[in-house]
Amino acid sequence: MKALVVDDEAVIRDIVGDVLRADGWTVSEADTAERAFELLSAEEWSLVFCDVVLGGEDGFSVLRRFKEEQPDAQIVLMTGHGSAVGALDAAALGAYDYLFKPFNVKHILSLAQSVRAGRMEKGAGTDGAGGGDDGASALVYKSDIDLVGRSDAFVQVMKLVGRVAVTNLPVLITGESGTGKEVVARAIHRRSPRAGEPFVAVNCGAIPAELIESELFGHVRGSFTGATVDRRGLWEEADGGTVFLDEITETTAAFQVKLLRTLQEGEIRRVGSNRLVHVNVRVIAATNRDAEQEQREGRFRQDLLYRLNAVTIHLPPLRERREDILPLAQHFAAKVVRPGGTAPVSFSQEALQLLEQYSWPGNIRELENAVVRAVALCDRIVRPEDLPERIRNCTDHKPQAAAETAPTPSQHASAEEQLLPLAVVERLHVERVLTATGGNKQAAARLLGIDRTTLQRMVKRHQLNNGEGDGHAHKPQK
Repeated sequence: MKALVVDDEAVIRDIVGDVLRADGWTVSEADTAERAFELLSAEEWSLVFCDVVLGGEDGFSVLRRFKEEQPDAQIVLMTGHGSAVGALDAAALGAYDYLFKPFNVKHILSLAQSVRAGRMEKGAGTDGAGGGDDGASALVYKSDIDLVGRSDAFVQVMKLVGRVAVTNLPVLITGESGTGKEVVARAIHRRSPRAGEPFVAVNCGAIPAELIESELFGHVRGSFTGATVDRRGLWEEADGGTVFLDEITETTAAFQVKLLRTLQEGEIRRVGSNRLVHVNVRVIAATNRDAEQEQREGRFRQDLLYRLNAVTIHLPPLRERREDILPLAQHFAAKVVRPGGTAPVSFSQEALQLLEQYSWPGNIRELENAVVRAVALCDRIVRPEDLPERIRNCTDHKPQAAAETAPTPSQHASAEEQLLPLAVVERLHVERVLTATGGNKQAAARLLGIDRTTLQRMVKRHQLNNGEGDGHAHKPQK
């Protein structure tokens, strides 16, 4: 089987190529998108690893060309600069996977073996839900400014969002309050064939039970006191587009019966009318409750739950994806318009540590409020005293003294689950990159997005001994 590695960094081509060759693949390499397109025309490929940043063309262009001309090829996009939104777009276009550099070579091997075993369905992701040519051609790609994160948990969510977006399946989004369920619902809509049609969000928990049917399905004049004119409901307003039913488990049993019929028949009946109206909408629902438990305890209809959760997307709380706290904080800080148009603020190391250590029971919504407050109060640099008192006084973190000694490389797996000072995280990350590049400091600096002099200072500061590096990749010991 033939594999192609496309990257302008020779060390990346070497690392990925060596892993694939050791697994029995015939491997070719390209350092530009143009060269990849030449090889596309000359050979049939089973697997392609491609960098996202390639100069004139990008990895998404390569992905699209390969999917058009060789739809059976499985494409893995690689990036050292992207965010989880890139995983969403990659999945929506039919990519096999989306990897952040530096990556674990075992993951490369696992992907290659999965392709060989034929575990992926043609033109789809791991759950067979996505990305054929017909759906991708109708997609509208936009930046989702509030979808920010790099944690593995969030990347996996974005991959699923991307795959389900091109389908017409109902989706149930679960997660605690403040985890961004509506933002994700909007991302699904924006990448769907319905992107040019309305997106109508309905907070079911905020509408009185006696009014929700009228709000959603409309009413005719005289159907109840105060109904002085005929009125279209939100369902009709969303015709052709998407209806987002937030807090769906807050609805009454009577309304759930009517909603189920609407989903089954694709028709609504305005309150007080005998006429059925056909409406074409996609439904995305959300809840911060355990929907299956609500069903077991009789508060939510089982048949409606089955109808709504063709695909379930669970958004993990912020405390379970702490790697996303700092990118989110910086994103929210950049959104704040300071008086006089002054430059965006930065965060002191002590403030960053407090943000990372706090448990964030209100999730992303609480983080945004805290950052906006801090930016408004600070003088160009956010310091601990600018943060809310509950964050300054949080007790759910390890004392500073307990974390002074950095874990050894053999402790990496457990250390990543701990709450560590930023300096320790920096040391671990630099050490991993140096290990992945065989001690090649030039390649490591490129992967880290810094110059070699800065990397040398980090190595000296953290007393790392991975070899001096000579600009050439060192092959790992067998």
